[in-house]
Amino acid sequence: MMTVTKPSANRVDVVLSGPLDSEMMGDALDRMIAASQGVSHGKMLFAIQNFEMPTMGAWGAELIRLPRLMAAILRFDRCAVLSDVAWLRTTAEIEGKVIPSLDIKSFELAQGDAAERWLAGDGNGDKEDENYP
Repeated sequence: MMTVTKPSANRVDVVLSGPLDSEMMGDALDRMIAASQGVSHGKMLFAIQNFEMPTMGAWGAELIRLPRLMAAILRFDRCAVLSDVAWLRTTAEIEGKVIPSLDIKSFELAQGDAAERWLAGDGNGDKEDENYP
């Protein structure tokens, strides 16, 4: 299941939990694309809970929407990814290197407050780095 909310004009939150098939993925991506309309210099919070690999149909639904999805993603400056799965956090940060206009930082699921601080532009969100310029 994937839920998409828009808590403010330039913020979109996405929560992924459990399995995704083609219909669920297509619907969620359409909602995410729609929620990004009118966003400028946006921020996105992407939380991944109880991760299960999406079905091949779900990957297909994403590929079909890739041009519109990329246009939507380019409306955002920052994306915080929350997950307890280490390789997903690493993959998200690599994606941030591939999309130069989007700064992606990953956090463990329990670090929601740090992710919110980072999205707000308050440092890098890590308490241990607060003493450094």
